[in-house]
Amino acid sequence: MTNTLSRLAARAAVMTALCAPAFVTPALAADTAKAVLQDPDGKEVGTVTLTAVPSGVLLDADLTAVPEGTHAFHIHETGKCEAPDFKSAGGHFNPEEDEHGLKNSAGPHAGDMPNIHVPENGKLHIEVLNQMVSLPGLFTGDGTAIVLHEKGDDYVSDPAGDAGPRIACGVITK
Repeated sequence: MTNTLSRLAARAAVMTALCAPAFVTPALAADTAKAVLQDPDGKEVGTVTLTAVPSGVLLDADLTAVPEGTHAFHIHETGKCEAPDFKSAGGHFNPEEDEHGLKNSAGPHAGDMPNIHVPENGKLHIEVLNQMVSLPGLFTGDGTAIVLHEKGDDYVSDPAGDAGPRIACGVITK
């Protein structure tokens, strides 16, 4: 009898493990968002997929036509990307009203992230974990946008890191 119960318990465990992905996958699919980045001329230059993870949001950026060099990579506070200057995206996403900069002891903004370094061919695939945001939080108020700047962020200058003009923008959508 004990042997039969052990076999039944083992079979139940296997069936649970086999069926679990069917129940988990739809929930995970709902916890994603996307931003299609466009340059000031309206040309698509890449996409960013945002995925909710237990420790924040994982941003998976696939850039296809970005100018070579170091660029600031931020989440901005408004879900608008009106060319040519993308100022409609507002400032950095900053719900806690901190100062700007990853190297600033009074910061950073929740939308501050490390610079990206694009090679000569303009293509880059990176993943960045932002532990200061949540996916639902990015859809409050007027929404949010991903913005690339002409230069790198200096990580200290308030309010925007002296990163120069905005060269690409994408509204974060569900």
